[in-house]
Amino acid sequence: MKAVVIRTFGDPDGMEVVDVPVPVPAPGQVGIATEAIGVGGVDAVIRRGTLAAHGFRTGHLLGSEVAGRVAAVGEDVDPSWIGRRVWAFTGLSGGYAEQAVAAVEDVIALPDDLTGAAAVTLGGSGVVAHFALERARLTPGETVLVRGAAGSIGITAVQLAAGRGASAVAVTTSSVERGARLRDLGATHVLDRTGEGGPDAPAGFDVVIDVVAGPQLPLLLDRMNPNGRFVAVGVVGGQPPADFGMRLMDAFRKSLSFTTFSSDTVPAPDRQAVRSSQFAAAARGDLRTVVHEVLPLDQAALAHRRMDAGEVFGRIVLTP
Repeated sequence: MKAVVIRTFGDPDGMEVVDVPVPVPAPGQVGIATEAIGVGGVDAVIRRGTLAAHGFRTGHLLGSEVAGRVAAVGEDVDPSWIGRRVWAFTGLSGGYAEQAVAAVEDVIALPDDLTGAAAVTLGGSGVVAHFALERARLTPGETVLVRGAAGSIGITAVQLAAGRGASAVAVTTSSVERGARLRDLGATHVLDRTGEGGPDAPAGFDVVIDVVAGPQLPLLLDRMNPNGRFVAVGVVGGQPPADFGMRLMDAFRKSLSFTTFSSDTVPAPDRQAVRSSQFAAAARGDLRTVVHEVLPLDQAALAHRRMDAGEVFGRIVLTP
C-alpha cells in the first residue's frame, strides 16, 4: 500500500511516498481502509524534528487520525465492526496511508450524515477544545481569548466558549478575512498576534486557550485578569522562552495559573463520550467543521508547506 514517511526531518520536501506492507491488526485492534486522513499541527511538529528527543526517527509514518471502513479485526475484537464507517486515533503514527490500524477503544462509529473529512477535522481537535475549557473552569460571563484560532482546535474552542456563555470570545489571527470567518463562528473580538486589538477589545481575559506557544507567549500572560487561567494545548509556534515563568512570578499578586493540557491524560471512555456527542452535533449542524482543502495522499508535502506558510484555515484532509 502507499504511505507517507519522513526521510529527513525539517522541510516538507523530506516527506516521501513509499510502498509498505498492509498492516495486520494485532489482538485488540482493527484494520481500516482509509477514506479521509487528518493533517494536524502535531504532524508538522514531528516532521520538523522538534520532538526528536521523544524517539521519532527517520522512516516515521506520519498521521494520527483517520476515517474509513473497518476491513479487518484482530483477535478478541467483535467481527461486527467489519464494514462499519469509523473514525480512529492511530497514535502518533500510521495515519498517512491507504490502510491503518488502531486499538478498538480508539475507534468510534460515525453518524451516517457526517463525512469522513468532517470527522477527521473534529475528532482529535474537538476533544482538546472541550477538555481545555473544562481545565480552565470557564463559567458564563467570563472573557476568553483563543490564540491561534484559525486551526481546527481553535475553531472548535471558539464555538464551545460562545456556547458556554462567555461574555467575550476574542481570537488572535493574521488577517481581516480570517477574523471575519471567526466572527461568523462565534468570536466577538479579533486581535493581532500579540493580543492587541481595537479600543473595544477586553482589557484582560479570564481564560486563554493557546495553540501556539512560541516566543510571544509571555505577552499574553500580561493580558490576563486576576485569577486568570492560561491553558497551553499546543506548540505549533515553537517552545516559549525558557524564562517565561518569570512573567507569572512578576504578577504574583494576580494569582494567575498556567497549565499545559494533553488529551492523553483524559481516560479513553471520557474522550469517546465527548467525541460521540460532538460527532452527533456536527451531523445535526450544531457544531461546524471547517475543511480548508482535500488533497490526495501523494500531496502530503504540499499540505505541510501550506501549514508552514500559515495559509490553512481549518484543516487539510488527505484522501488515498
